Amino acid sequence: MSSLFPFVFRVLARLPLPLLHNLGALAGWLVWLLSPTYRRNLNAQLVQAGLTEAKFAAIAEAGKVLLELPKIWLRPHEEVVARVVKVTGWELVEEARAAGRGILFLTPHLGCFEITAQYCAAQHPLTVMYRRPKQDWLAPLIERGRGAKVNLAPADLSGVRRLLKALKRGEAVGMLPDQVPGQGEGAWVPFFGRPAYTMTLAARLAETGATVLMAYGERLHYGAGYHFKVFPLSAPLEGDLIQRAAQLNRELEILIRQCPGQYLWGYNRYKVPAGAEAPPDAAALAETLERSKPRSPPSPGRARQEGASDNAS
Repeated sequence: MSSLFPFVFRVLARLPLPLLHNLGALAGWLVWLLSPTYRRNLNAQLVQAGLTEAKFAAIAEAGKVLLELPKIWLRPHEEVVARVVKVTGWELVEEARAAGRGILFLTPHLGCFEITAQYCAAQHPLTVMYRRPKQDWLAPLIERGRGAKVNLAPADLSGVRRLLKALKRGEAVGMLPDQVPGQGEGAWVPFFGRPAYTMTLAARLAETGATVLMAYGERLHYGAGYHFKVFPLSAPLEGDLIQRAAQLNRELEILIRQCPGQYLWGYNRYKVPAGAEAPPDAAALAETLERSKPRSPPSPGRARQEGASDNAS
């Protein structure tokens, strides 16, 4: 059976992208119909985010994620990158490189997140963290496809060191910041109004002075390719580690709301990792984060006015 899956992947890689996306939409609906757990997660998380209108699109798009993987992993790299037919915001990348700064690309489970790494790696060196899959047959396919041009760093302390070194060299690093981390590797911060165990590594890497950019590859209709989009943060990262992690979640929410039908809502973003403490109450967490926000100093005019009031009293 293990030899059958690579054969199927090779066959799928030769099919036209429009056909793969049509088959993927069908597969998405089959999974939704046959898996009560998946269906429950998808429905609940769409309700939590207030984006239930994206439900039908999300069901179909989730299947496209799976069926397009063979084409991205197994076809020649030049052919894969050519599937990106439109790019928006790349000037932000060039500005960061001109300034000699490393770049931290944050790409959620939105659109075709595999194409973003391939496109970036075709332009400049890119390092991403990689955890070997449990399925032995799948690992060689990923390492051959994703690792052909992308530098793969192991998901451990040595991998973190490689990410830091890449950023300090002025290179780029890519991360999936909405992936639930292991116990001790994250913190409970809001995600669409509900506490979600969130990795703190992205917020730590930002301490290097790297330019943090949000990016995703929007899947175009009828298998026409992908639109790669890059955005700056809506505001500079501020506060302690937890505050910055919470801000990055808000940045993800902004990105996801642009294209909610292509987010993987079936992924259980709110699960509790083994050994992690139970999630706090949402209202209490929001109040704690609000109290710990960094306070801006008063403007000179306001300071003088407050001083005059104190003297008058």
